[in-house]
Amino acid sequence: MATPPSIRLHHQPSSCRRLPAPTNHQFHAAARCRWRRLPPVAAAPSLRLRATGAAQPLDSNGSLPGAVEVEEREDQQPRLKIAVVGFGNYGQFLARTLVAQGHTVLAHSRSDYSAAAAALGARFFPDPHDLCECHPDVVLLATSILSAEPVVRSLPVHRLRRDTLFADVLSVKEFPKNLLLGALPEEFDIICTHPMFGPESARDGWAGLPFVFDRVRVGDCPARRARAEAFLGVFAREGCRMVEMSCAEHDAHAAGTQFLTHTVGRMLAMLELRPTPISTRGYETLLRLVDNTCSDSFDLYNGLFMYNKNSTELLNRLEWAMDSVKKKLFDGLHDVLRKQLFEGSAQAPSTSNVRK
Repeated sequence: MATPPSIRLHHQPSSCRRLPAPTNHQFHAAARCRWRRLPPVAAAPSLRLRATGAAQPLDSNGSLPGAVEVEEREDQQPRLKIAVVGFGNYGQFLARTLVAQGHTVLAHSRSDYSAAAAALGARFFPDPHDLCECHPDVVLLATSILSAEPVVRSLPVHRLRRDTLFADVLSVKEFPKNLLLGALPEEFDIICTHPMFGPESARDGWAGLPFVFDRVRVGDCPARRARAEAFLGVFAREGCRMVEMSCAEHDAHAAGTQFLTHTVGRMLAMLELRPTPISTRGYETLLRLVDNTCSDSFDLYNGLFMYNKNSTELLNRLEWAMDSVKKKLFDGLHDVLRKQLFEGSAQAPSTSNVRK
């Protein structure tokens, strides 16, 4: 029987299926096989990951491998890509400082703010799908309290990276905390914040003004912690007084401070107060309070009432306090009237001038 020619194998497969045991003839033929050494193949150029979609696997820490990249500038200040959702008056107020610090700002809102965004150095996206496909590091919710839930539920979060950081700047905290925990995938990071100032009160800068925050959920890996600190650093760098506080504690305090301030300001506005030639400093302070509170929309004030369970109790206490002050005043008035009516009438009329 003729011996088969030598067999040359040009390629060795990376994986193979299990073959049946060779026969004696195949064994001797394989012994005479020669391997041809192929020239070395140039290494393929390394690929740079441009986007990490929803199909990317998560690592053991629940983070996308290499997904969180916080750039640093020469001054060692981290630079983030921040999507401001809700680009009204307050969103633009925040964006102005974010851009000044060198962060990339993307914007989205139901109304067309493309011109305002361009003037601030931000990029406006009318379509939330386009916004999310830019894969921002942080999505900053700056909507009104009343519109927060429909806006969050309308966002195509499946187009974001699965370790995206969500933050909010709403004036109540338990409501957005529960909303974000319920609406977002559990891999997303969440920080609830409340910058307790606005365009009017911070016209001269943010230094010394309180910034309340609660790290609701931040992944336990260095990159995600660094990103959270970089976001909070935006406000620390401006000199804010950083106050870490739970959402529940914030709402309890806010009812007695912010909601009370807005209520008193709007009550005074109903009196249509005006400056007078003899206005005292205290009166001028009240006029400024009216200006500061009424410059905000009624939706904000309504949201402070509807979405903070402590506000109803505060209104009841305020009404009780007003009634108590009125009672004290009227009780004093009644005492004076009683003395005039009863003690004065007890005196007998003089008879010196009575005709005999």
